[in-house]
Amino acid sequence: MWVSLPLWLIAAAALSPIVPGRWRALRVLCVAMLYLTAEALLLLVLLGLWLASGFGWRLKSPYFSGIHYDLVQFVLVLFFREARRVLALRIRTDGPAPVAHPVRPILVCCRHAGPGDSFTLMYALLHWYNREPRVVLKDTLAWDPAIDVLLNRIPASFISPDPGPGEDFESKIARLASGLDRNDAFVIFPEGGNFTPARRDRAIARLRKLGLARMAERAEQMTNVLAPRPGGFLAALDAAPEADVVLVAHTGLDHMLTVGDVWRELPMDKELVMRWWEVPRAEIPADREARIEWLFGWWERIDEWIDDNKPTDLAHR
Repeated sequence: MWVSLPLWLIAAAALSPIVPGRWRALRVLCVAMLYLTAEALLLLVLLGLWLASGFGWRLKSPYFSGIHYDLVQFVLVLFFREARRVLALRIRTDGPAPVAHPVRPILVCCRHAGPGDSFTLMYALLHWYNREPRVVLKDTLAWDPAIDVLLNRIPASFISPDPGPGEDFESKIARLASGLDRNDAFVIFPEGGNFTPARRDRAIARLRKLGLARMAERAEQMTNVLAPRPGGFLAALDAAPEADVVLVAHTGLDHMLTVGDVWRELPMDKELVMRWWEVPRAEIPADREARIEWLFGWWERIDEWIDDNKPTDLAHR
């Protein structure tokens, strides 16, 4: 792409006056080039670290894990700095976010609404709050080569949102959440996938099939989020009894699910709002059923917050 960049620039410049948005094609091209270049260089650096670790022998030692976290932070800071410049993207945080000097681990539960929220959350935890995330991701994200290589070297777990028979994903989550240090942040997306109307309908139907009619009725009242799947979150709570819980909601990346969505939504020219709620461990119920009720209650609160905090269009300020 770099060799043929002049041709790409000519094509993007020719398309920009035709397609809606302010120089949309050129701005999308800029972001795509940045992402692909970072991906290629990151894979080379990861190869170098594999060689330096003794052909992978010490790759998961604390020293090399720290280097990999620093590498992730550097790439995300670079990407978001360029996003602010090229896409006119702003990120505003509300609420008591995790402190910059951690004193205890946290379990972070975030709504899921597109791949952009995962990157934004990792950026915030690493760059703003000096946390080392352990993240549970959907297995399809492993199709990205750099993500696949990198997250198999630091504590992370790829799981299927619809596990097959005999696949015990709760045990995998419990193992990942155990032994957290004071600056660790275990990250999970309880919805199990990005929000779409079809997935919302399937989640409600699943609750009815399980005989949870009251939960299904509550899920029908939530129009911006999927009904949470509590199994993984409860497993993490049991595995990390010393951790507080942080819940995260956001607006601004809700509709970027497919390539077509990215094309329509970029350039953003928007302000992304992230809302953090920190819940001390002492306020979380001990009983399993009470914890499920507690999680549903928070998801209803997040749904209401999204209704009240639609993204701001900076282009029309």
